[in-house]
Amino acid sequence: MARTIVVLSTRLAAVLPAAALPALRAAARVLADGSVPAELATSAGAERVEAPSGWPAESCALLTTDAAHPLVASADAVVAVPEPAGAALLDAVAVMDRLRSPGGCPWDAEQTHLSLLQYLVEECYELYQAVEDTDRPALREELGDVLLQVLFHSRVAAEGGVKPYPPESAPFGIDEVAADLVRKLVDRHPHVFPVESGDVEGGDVEGGDVVEQVRTASDQEVRWEQLKRVEKRRESSVDGVALSQPAAALAAKLVSRASKAGLPAELAAPPRHAGDPGQRLFALVAEVKLAGADPEQVLREAARGFGAEVRAAESAARDAGLDPHGLTADDWLRYWPRDRGEAGSA
Repeated sequence: MARTIVVLSTRLAAVLPAAALPALRAAARVLADGSVPAELATSAGAERVEAPSGWPAESCALLTTDAAHPLVASADAVVAVPEPAGAALLDAVAVMDRLRSPGGCPWDAEQTHLSLLQYLVEECYELYQAVEDTDRPALREELGDVLLQVLFHSRVAAEGGVKPYPPESAPFGIDEVAADLVRKLVDRHPHVFPVESGDVEGGDVEGGDVVEQVRTASDQEVRWEQLKRVEKRRESSVDGVALSQPAAALAAKLVSRASKAGLPAELAAPPRHAGDPGQRLFALVAEVKLAGADPEQVLREAARGFGAEVRAAESAARDAGLDPHGLTADDWLRYWPRDRGEAGSA
């Protein structure tokens, strides 16, 4: 007399695992508790029992969504619905929809793409700092906050008539966003995802498909830009660069794009850095970028290091009995954490 519990997924509640079919066929009775959707219970030929407290005398299979059901301990077998990686994202989408729908959160309901921009920028910088600080718990939290921005904007975009977009522009949701991303990743990685013969020049043929050969990360960067340029029909190597990003990051991106297009280094970073302050700053950023470093990161590290030195000097002055908010120039030089001569000549 077999007793089997089939644990259904609350995320995939309409999905019945194939591994449960033999048990359902062999069972004299199939039961479904109150957590199982009525449609699925009917399709499985199950009797509805809101809260079964014991097993019937004959062989039985019980359908439930409760992985901690009291009858699990006495079951002969437990079959669960396998959830794919990323299944928890469905919960995030459902929560976002609930917050935005009637009866949800008034604040969430009032937000627009424009009103959310400040949070998008803020959350991205907090994620950036978590990476810089090698803070794994913060990294996990901030990734979630950035994901929230994607879910929020996608939910707003799914609603028709959202200002300032024209009414004829088609709404879209998180599924369209994800589908576009998948298509983009596949199209821009032909060396990973084979395409039909004739679609790509060069490469090896495997079973009638063409597999491009990309052997190094630098090769992939160049190929990515080539594919993106064709896909977006760009006329210039610097088309599509986001002009709203921080100045150092903007300069670095422009230099990166142009150098991949074959621009000589000396045109981006003249040896003598001549010109006005803006031109000199740009040339310095270009020099750092062409050397293989990230100017934004390098500058942030220097800025954070400077902030740490300021705090160290103020702390040393405080320990010496001085008010750190009333330091003179001589006090700063005396308590600066570097050599006094170096500080004075900086």
